[in-house]
Amino acid sequence: MKNFAIYIKPSFADKQAIFAKLEALAAEHGVRFHGIREQRHLMPKGFSVLDPEGKTAKKLDCILVFGGDGTILRAKDLALSSGAPILGINMGWLGFLSETTLGELNKSICDLLKGKYRLLPRMTVQCQLRRQGEIIFKGLALNDAVIHKADTPRLIGVRIFSGGRFVFDTRCDGVVASTPTGSTAYSLAAGGPILAPELRAIVLTPLNPHLLTIRPMVFSSRDRILMRVHGLEEPAALQLDGVNCSPLQENDEVLITAAKQQVQFVKLSNRTFYQILRRKMHLGK
Repeated sequence: MKNFAIYIKPSFADKQAIFAKLEALAAEHGVRFHGIREQRHLMPKGFSVLDPEGKTAKKLDCILVFGGDGTILRAKDLALSSGAPILGINMGWLGFLSETTLGELNKSICDLLKGKYRLLPRMTVQCQLRRQGEIIFKGLALNDAVIHKADTPRLIGVRIFSGGRFVFDTRCDGVVASTPTGSTAYSLAAGGPILAPELRAIVLTPLNPHLLTIRPMVFSSRDRILMRVHGLEEPAALQLDGVNCSPLQENDEVLITAAKQQVQFVKLSNRTFYQILRRKMHLGK
């Protein structure tokens, strides 16, 4: 590995510490670090900046993400367009998706250069918003796609179909459709199950449903999950990986399917998923 992209949490206060570390690593190991165009205003003078859609991006070996889980989610588009894996350097609060820290970065780079790592693919979902039979938005999510009631204080109706077959209808604050990666995020906070990240499945977790009989459900990744919103007095919202993407109108349909694209993550340690759950999520404590 020689070419690394840098993606930084914009609000991180001491960016100079990151750049000083990268300068030292470049001199010691002969590697190259590149910022990306959307963050060029964060880069120091003279720092290489690449176009995520350009030829240089296709030659990237790894993406170093400095931040928390939210920053990693923002970096997924670069990972998908370049094919480069993500190495998360935790500088946030939880860092569930992160593999290392700034203090461990030198050792982590050494391990990468020696080939002492594994690549773990993670599933993404394709989300399509349909209005009166027309696709008006589509995008990929690594964590989740969420229908949310947005500004209205009232519950909204969401009717669920799987492969064209009716599943259930619920009045709720919204519904989270998550990947196994996203099963430890918003879905978990709403009472959904934890899925091992190597699984291929889609979790539907209703948000504060009006009926106690409405529970989270796990669907096969081969299913086509359609959610139709109804009973709206004000527009609802569609969110992908925590970002508002589009307002939702009465009878809009959101189609969720497993995407062919996967995001690769660098694994340096032998820590298991369950060890991370116990340490960072306090599982069983």
